[in-house]
Amino acid sequence: MKRTLSLLLTAALALSLLAGCGPKNPPAGTSSSAAPGSASSSQPDGSDQDSSQSTPEVDAPVIKFMALSGPTGVGASWLMKYYSAEKAFTDMPFILDSTIVTDNTEVQAALNNKTVDVAAIATNAAASLYAKTDGGIQVLAVNTLGVLYILEKGDTVHAMADLAGKTLYAPSNTKGANPEHILNHLLEGSGVDPSEVNIEWLTPQEITVKMTSSDAGICMLPVPAATALLVKDSGVREAVSLSDAWQDLEGSPLPMGCVVARTEYIEENPLGVEAFLAAYEKSINYISDPTNSADASALVTQYEFAPNDQVAARAIPQCSLTFITGQEMKDMLEDYYSILFQVEPKSIGGGLPYDSFYYGVG
Repeated sequence: MKRTLSLLLTAALALSLLAGCGPKNPPAGTSSSAAPGSASSSQPDGSDQDSSQSTPEVDAPVIKFMALSGPTGVGASWLMKYYSAEKAFTDMPFILDSTIVTDNTEVQAALNNKTVDVAAIATNAAASLYAKTDGGIQVLAVNTLGVLYILEKGDTVHAMADLAGKTLYAPSNTKGANPEHILNHLLEGSGVDPSEVNIEWLTPQEITVKMTSSDAGICMLPVPAATALLVKDSGVREAVSLSDAWQDLEGSPLPMGCVVARTEYIEENPLGVEAFLAAYEKSINYISDPTNSADASALVTQYEFAPNDQVAARAIPQCSLTFITGQEMKDMLEDYYSILFQVEPKSIGGGLPYDSFYYGVG
């Protein structure tokens, strides 16, 4: 979708005005034990809200946002707290009304039904929904790179080729989805026929039991489930990062998560989308910054992206959080979709997305 010069100039002017409205710096000194809206928590502008102060009334548009409970949603933790109605601040550019769900299909349904404006979703699910809705959504940014790991209790697997002839436990909710397609592609790229690997499709809880109750085992899990298992059982080790394996095979990153918005919403709220992206980038940067580890871990735990702060602290660096927009985003996703199309066309809706899928390009 091409945007006119006048619209771009308007957006640029609005962003320059918004730059002084939102949080100039991520909240400093946030207490990891502070609940949303508590007196001890910091505000987005860096100031502390006294318990005697009331939340200011804010006349700001509401953005309905939905995130997956896995790594795709982790980077939004800061944004969901500090742009919520409970954390209203003067000149707030928007209020984020957030919902967290456990499955990509829930996000797709919400976008399709127009009950959500913006969402964090798997990259292949975004392409599939774009095809199903005849261009009803656009991708705004890539927010998560590879988050899949092969873990082993033992010392027999050090590369994808080592999986040949072995049993691999994998999450049942990934069967027929992105992780299975990525796994099969990497196996074939390593000279292994996927049929040579005996995959047992189990729930993450069943995988944890299998791995912790035996002396040996191999599994594929995403972060933070992989991190939780590593914390739970010191005998389990990271055997292969599928992100590294993908990079070695394809020479490019593995973009697994993205942020999308309904095309109709973008057309009706161009300045709101730009304001959201500016704040979302700050959120990604805050959660990713090691100096914010304690606060970031508390936020990730608060929104149940991780079971506890210990797991969150170890998982965040493995979540491959990023913020990639524009032509770089388009180039990265086109490379990825081209591979998925060869592996399984249905995984991206049966065809490669048109240029109109990519927000801010063209």
